[in-house]
Amino acid sequence: MSKRVAVVTGGYGVLGGAIASGLARAGDAVVILGRRAEPAEAKAVAIRKAGGDASVLIADVRDAEQLRAARERLLTERGRVDILVNAAGGNVARARSDERPVFDVPADAMDEVLRLNLHGTLIPSLVFGETMGRQASGCIVNISSMAARRALSGVLGYTIAKAGVEGLTAWFFVTEQNRAVLLNPDGSYTARARAIIAQTPMGRFGKPEEIVGAVQWLCGDAASFVTGVVLPVDGGFSVSSGV
Repeated sequence: MSKRVAVVTGGYGVLGGAIASGLARAGDAVVILGRRAEPAEAKAVAIRKAGGDASVLIADVRDAEQLRAARERLLTERGRVDILVNAAGGNVARARSDERPVFDVPADAMDEVLRLNLHGTLIPSLVFGETMGRQASGCIVNISSMAARRALSGVLGYTIAKAGVEGLTAWFFVTEQNRAVLLNPDGSYTARARAIIAQTPMGRFGKPEEIVGAVQWLCGDAASFVTGVVLPVDGGFSVSSGV
């Protein structure tokens, strides 16, 4: 891939951070976009120390006005935007129903999950996609979850939100948002994790770095005629019948 400008929302998280580093290693100029300046700057510094090109934009992915302002700063500094990876997202603790009836989950908690994951993918796509349209080129990769394809208990709002996001991709990995329900303090699998692994032919969870190649391919010229697809990077979870 020739050097292009790649915006990664949530680019300082577990998955977003791995993707940002991977795109930088491939030669792209990476822009870490998120609400929190300190971790965003720390990630950009780490990429630069590794020899990559990285900068930061501070904006809330749910706020179109902030995103448009961030886009204009980017265009002033870089002149274009070639790639958008929507990696910002995650569940909201008070929207979970693992240990209580789903009827007791506050409606505004469900709204919060939807805004973070669904709106937080749609709005950046519209804002940065508008510029890509004017350029007549660009690539948008949206991060989904296997919860969008196979219902997982306790995460109704998250499932609904990610089902809405699933225009392009669906992945299942251990991240900070789901670590506590999948791993015990000693690193062993919880009962929930063992149930998932039993349905995963690879017999393990994915590693953040294992999604990088898929993103690099989707953003590269080799995938220029690929659009509107779901690409599960899930160890076979989506195709296993359990039989």
